[in-house]
Amino acid sequence: MKATTDIRETVDICVGQAGIPVGSLIYSRQGRRENSAFAYGQGWLASSDRFTVSPDLELIAAHQFRKAPTKDDSPFFLALADTAPDAWGRRVILRDHAKRRQSGERLRDLNELDFLRAVDDFSRVGALRLRDGEGTYHRSVDAGKRATPPFVDLGKLYSASRAVETGSETAQDLRYLRGNGTSLGGMRPKATVIDHSGLLAIGKFPSINDDRSITCGEVLALRLAALAGIDAARARIELIEDAPVALIQRFDRTADSGRIPYMSAGSLLQASRQDEHSYTEIVDAMRANSADPVADARQLWRRMAFNHLITNVDDHLQNHGFLHVGSGFWRMAPAFDINPFPDKARESKTWLSEADGPIVSIEQLMGRSDYFHLSAKQAHAALADIYGTVIHWRELAMSAEVGLTAAELEAFAPAFEHEALEEARLLLR
Repeated sequence: MKATTDIRETVDICVGQAGIPVGSLIYSRQGRRENSAFAYGQGWLASSDRFTVSPDLELIAAHQFRKAPTKDDSPFFLALADTAPDAWGRRVILRDHAKRRQSGERLRDLNELDFLRAVDDFSRVGALRLRDGEGTYHRSVDAGKRATPPFVDLGKLYSASRAVETGSETAQDLRYLRGNGTSLGGMRPKATVIDHSGLLAIGKFPSINDDRSITCGEVLALRLAALAGIDAARARIELIEDAPVALIQRFDRTADSGRIPYMSAGSLLQASRQDEHSYTEIVDAMRANSADPVADARQLWRRMAFNHLITNVDDHLQNHGFLHVGSGFWRMAPAFDINPFPDKARESKTWLSEADGPIVSIEQLMGRSDYFHLSAKQAHAALADIYGTVIHWRELAMSAEVGLTAAELEAFAPAFEHEALEEARLLLR
């Protein structure tokens, strides 16, 4: 049943495992128009631990307003929008909503606040938390029931995700997946789980549409990145029903399950998802926001060069992130969502600079290395590290940690063996 289209709701925003109150969010919808307003609480503004929780929220004692600039953007302030479900999570939520309607439940249409609240509090990305007026954190399950599944349930999650992909899911499948999606990803099937270590991890599943082992490819890329001197999310392959599932450890939690504030590079730049942006813009923003802008800029250049040599061209701003380290300063988060794309042209989605356009060559990157606080000698050494790692991709791909077969290697070969690799070799002579 459709309720009135005019909605106004207030949600308390807290931060960290202790749930320290930060302020209040007001969501409004009038017809198709959605917007939000946020006001910091006096306690947060007076705290010595205060910081700007989102770049578009100044530390002032007044309501601040947000309207999505385009239909593809969020009506929420950007660091909050970073915690909303990704495309896969939204798909599960929508299918669950439709299934419940079909069973006779009288439900209104979903709005953007419904999607934001549908993410389970325990596994929400970063440290921001949503709480209702009665002091209850927004969850996807009833109180007293398990929220985030343990590792041993990975097989059930995989089966449920395949059912969603084939359109044969049951209400139980959807209840199992609902709320366990993540913001760190796209349309591919996935779920948040508690790993053997007791920490959060993202389980990424093979899709019925895959023509190569995408999950093994991502684990290969992340392991290569670590060997190439890149701070990368820890990843491994787990065989579930003989299917390779990628287990990616979440980096927004401490060893004792504390929550670390997170924001995407898109939030750092206050970028609309329809606009073109560049890596030099990220460096400019780092100068004001990073606790170590020189080290972060050098790390970013290394990631750019690595992406080019493995043909990771899905390098949009949501696939780069930052973690809060205290006193309002941030550092680059470990690299994630790195994938070799053997079937795509080697051209970055994020531009090198406004003048240079997309990254299309190693020479182009070397020519801009000084902007990333690298001398020609330092850039040469970083490229040598990356090249020396990437040329051995086949050995790592066939190792037990990744598990690709000799036959499967050829599907990935164009992503690793190409003219850009030869360009790098010639530059390093």
